[in-house]
Amino acid sequence: MKEFIISRNDADQRVDKFLTKSVPKLPKNLLYKYIRLKRVKVNGKRCEISTRLNAGDVMQLYINDEFFEDASDKTVFLSAPASINILYEDENIILCDKKSGLVVHEDESGSADTLINRVTHYLYDKGEYNPDKENSFAPALCNRIDRNTGGIVICAKNAESLRILNQKIKDRELHKKYLCVTVGIPPKQEDTLTAYHQKNEQTKTVRVSAVQFPGSKTMITKYRALKCDREKKLALLEVDLITGRTHQIRAHLAYEGYPLLGDGKYGINKINREYNVKTQALYSYKLEFDFVTDSGCLEYLNGKKFEAENVWFTKLFEK
Repeated sequence: MKEFIISRNDADQRVDKFLTKSVPKLPKNLLYKYIRLKRVKVNGKRCEISTRLNAGDVMQLYINDEFFEDASDKTVFLSAPASINILYEDENIILCDKKSGLVVHEDESGSADTLINRVTHYLYDKGEYNPDKENSFAPALCNRIDRNTGGIVICAKNAESLRILNQKIKDRELHKKYLCVTVGIPPKQEDTLTAYHQKNEQTKTVRVSAVQFPGSKTMITKYRALKCDREKKLALLEVDLITGRTHQIRAHLAYEGYPLLGDGKYGINKINREYNVKTQALYSYKLEFDFVTDSGCLEYLNGKKFEAENVWFTKLFEK
């Protein structure tokens, strides 16, 4: 028999959601079966899948030991460096300035050196996270950025902050802006572009069209030219995503005729080689918290703006 004491970070979850996180080796079909068979109890009583947990509750699990993680499963993050670029940190969140080349979560390469593992290692060293004292929570990233894109990534240090931030992102109460360099100068100083987008899972690319087609979704991209170098035929743009499609900035601007410098997928490789740029010149550089509904323990962040400094490709426009 395994026993969990429900902590503040575990509270307000359904029983099945808690078990999915706390006993990840337990197959879903067995999870539901064991709840029906009363092999999962809360405070010594039968529970339902939808039962919500409260801090201080005691959950008893009458299941085989093979389904529980050993210590090594919980500390894989220790094999990643503890070094991160911190733009801002408080008791609830960290804003990381992720550099190009670092993946945010483990991918097909299987490397443990990910941003989330680095953050977790950092918090472990600080004594702010101990996997042995957590049942279902671990530090979590609230937004993603592609491996070869840099920028601000939000990490939640506790479950309450994670729930609030996920809802705020869903409700579009956090605003992000991007910097990028285009090969070719847009005809307008600023514009709002609309097209239709579809992701191809096989090729890991997207199709863009001016007209709607089966399976496509609307894509809206707003930009403003900050600097233009007509001799180099390069432009520095600030971009605001009205929609959030896969590869949206890269694919949309390429479709319009001014692809990103360094983009090997949608760009011009000959020009990329001329500038010796091997990754797309794209950076999520600005973040604003603009809460219009209750934000609980994160209310103090409302109205705050953060900006990454020394974005590498802005040097191309220095005289």
